[in-house]
Amino acid sequence: MVSFLICLAVLVCGYFTYGKLVDRTFGPDDRETPAVAINDGVDYVVLPQWKLFLVQLLNIAGLGPIFGAMQGALWGPIVFLWITFGTVFAGGVHDYFSGMLSERNNGASISEVTGIYLGSTMKNIMRVFAVVLLIMVGTVFAVGPAGLIVKLLTEQGVSGAFAQTTVWLGIILIYYFIATFLSVDKVIGKIYPVFGVCLILMAVGMIIGIAVNGYAIPEIWSSFRNMHPSGTPVWSFMFITVACGAISGFHSTQSPLMARCMKSERQGRFVFYGAMVAEGIIALVWAAAGCALYEKTGGLSTGLAEVLAGGQSVAIYDASVKAMGSVGVVLAMIGVVICPITSGDTAFRSARLTLADWMGLDQGSMMNRLKLCIPVLGVGAFLGFGNTLGLLSYQVIWRYFSWTNQTLAMIVLWSAAMYLVREKKNYWICAVPATFMSAVSVTYFVMAPECLGMIAALRNNTAVAYPVGIVAAVAFLTLFLRAAKKANR
Repeated sequence: MVSFLICLAVLVCGYFTYGKLVDRTFGPDDRETPAVAINDGVDYVVLPQWKLFLVQLLNIAGLGPIFGAMQGALWGPIVFLWITFGTVFAGGVHDYFSGMLSERNNGASISEVTGIYLGSTMKNIMRVFAVVLLIMVGTVFAVGPAGLIVKLLTEQGVSGAFAQTTVWLGIILIYYFIATFLSVDKVIGKIYPVFGVCLILMAVGMIIGIAVNGYAIPEIWSSFRNMHPSGTPVWSFMFITVACGAISGFHSTQSPLMARCMKSERQGRFVFYGAMVAEGIIALVWAAAGCALYEKTGGLSTGLAEVLAGGQSVAIYDASVKAMGSVGVVLAMIGVVICPITSGDTAFRSARLTLADWMGLDQGSMMNRLKLCIPVLGVGAFLGFGNTLGLLSYQVIWRYFSWTNQTLAMIVLWSAAMYLVREKKNYWICAVPATFMSAVSVTYFVMAPECLGMIAALRNNTAVAYPVGIVAAVAFLTLFLRAAKKANR
């Protein structure tokens, strides 16, 4: 457990040290924020700082830092390192700049922000990229909770219509429509803080349960190897699998929501970097649970692989009950049913706002909101019901979501680096993680089964994918440095 505690300490210290460096590099000031200057009563509404933090945490932390971290635990406790250093040096930087650059540009969606710093071509690519990602996220965070609700009801002996995944999926999608359509302070601003506290309490309960019940969290130094039962390479599969909880492009689509609700720029470090550190801690706890609660066979995470094979709902339910007993059932219901739903609704809301910025539709108009809510939720319903009816694979949707997620993070970091170039500030705090994520994303794309790995010769072919990923990352960095030099001239 020592290595777990060290990683936990690094995360907390990272907020007060590196987080402060990031904030000082950006340089928040006392200018009027979009929430004050625009304030349309729908999306631009001033919220108190504590509520901004908890809403941001719920926006970014759903199933991702829980299930993604448990999947990451298949590789063993080495996943602790990615969660810890990924959060401090990449995820926190990404979330902070995506929020603050939106704030500096009238609360613009991340696709519009990217266009300002990387050009119109990238803006159009990002518009499509962001909308696709958001709809996939909304779908993932609808199907997962619906399945867990059915699991919990079945365990309690409930049968009939209310034990059907399609019924609960329909109910969740109806709620999504309401939350996407109404003013941010009518639903989201009122219920999110409560559920944010629940998510934190769930993580605390999990780690206490592990300790009280005598489970041992393995040390990094005694298990510093690939423990994945299938032999799946650590690079770059682990870095794609554990997105939320280390670095996630999805967060950049959510940060503008709170950028439109900040009273002062000086709230940025606590709201954006702070929420990312909190999510990193939650992910670290769940990764520890995955490593501690299940048996190993031949030094491989076979017990965890077996429970994960049953799906997200089964795995999270099983871990909660193992660590916390009957209390775990209640916390699983709150933390892993409601909290993912509160990420799904803001995903669809962000999709609406991204399309609104793209098409120039004033969202103060109810009719304009309806024009976007109906098709966005319609596509989400098609994907969701397609999965429950066996027409689409949930796991495939999740894998595409994961790769799209990290690629978006890469692009946003390059955008932030270019902003710092223009401002003649230390752009390396963004350029280094951007280069790293470029290597991660390209490597995965070349060999993953759902990407170029569909070609048999490339599937999990590290001999090809590793060099290609490194060359691509170096090429991106070279292009950036040339652009930086030109901009400085």
